Amino acid sequence: MTRPMKLGAVIITMGNRPDELRALLDSVTAQHGDRIEVVVVGNGAPVPDVPAGVRTVELPENLGIPGGRNVGIEAFGPCGADVDALLFLDDDGLLPNRDTAELCRQAFAADPKLGIVTFRIADPETGVTQRRHVPRLRAADPMRSSRVTTFLGGANAVRTKVIAEVGPLPEDFFYAHEETDLAWRALDAGWMIDYRADMVLNHPTTAPSRHAVYHRMVARNRVWLARRNLPAPLVPLYTGVWLLLTLVRRPSPPALKAWFGGFREGWTTPCGIRRPMKWRTVWRLTRLGRPPVI
Repeated sequence: MTRPMKLGAVIITMGNRPDELRALLDSVTAQHGDRIEVVVVGNGAPVPDVPAGVRTVELPENLGIPGGRNVGIEAFGPCGADVDALLFLDDDGLLPNRDTAELCRQAFAADPKLGIVTFRIADPETGVTQRRHVPRLRAADPMRSSRVTTFLGGANAVRTKVIAEVGPLPEDFFYAHEETDLAWRALDAGWMIDYRADMVLNHPTTAPSRHAVYHRMVARNRVWLARRNLPAPLVPLYTGVWLLLTLVRRPSPPALKAWFGGFREGWTTPCGIRRPMKWRTVWRLTRLGRPPVI
């Protein structure tokens, strides 16, 4: 008889949403099945009061989203080895259903090559899932589960064997596209990613541009993502497509200035270790509906 998968959860916080954080922690505690061990990382800020049994790590400076999550991973041992899979949850999110953890366990147990599960994000008031929260090009029906090529950073579960094999999130990204970097490396290693509409994280509807660094880091990290992961012929194609898409969307002059500053920075600064994916991975991404040129 095989034992149930052991789950942990990593939550990073800036300490400014104590009520939302407490509600999230209560929703994790309420999950069916074995207890989920939780680590809350204060990313350059003190951690608000948390229930007994929740571990905390307080960082002296903000390491960004991937850096903070990597600290949370290591709190479960090297590459999270003390557990079989880790939930990564936004501190202002909430698990409305009590069976989400059990569904994760069942999904991983049923498919040994499933490495990452990404949840459906829904507004708690309206139930609406924003198009940008469906990680595929055909996003009109958020209620359809499918294989995908990336995942949502604050609403997912990752098998820790994936992290051990392909490495953690890219800390230098700080914010934006760190999930796609990990997803591409996981897919290149033969793992699969599922979007599951029945696994829900409630999260208020927001615009990503609320972050002051959004336009600069989105552009910089797009270039880094390509330089790190794509075969050489695809790097200018991928970045060129995103340049054209940005111009078509006609952002405001300040936003466009910030975007071009980040785009230039992506070409002129180190992007980390380059490990171009295999061409068969390019084909897999294409068959899954998202060739790595868009």
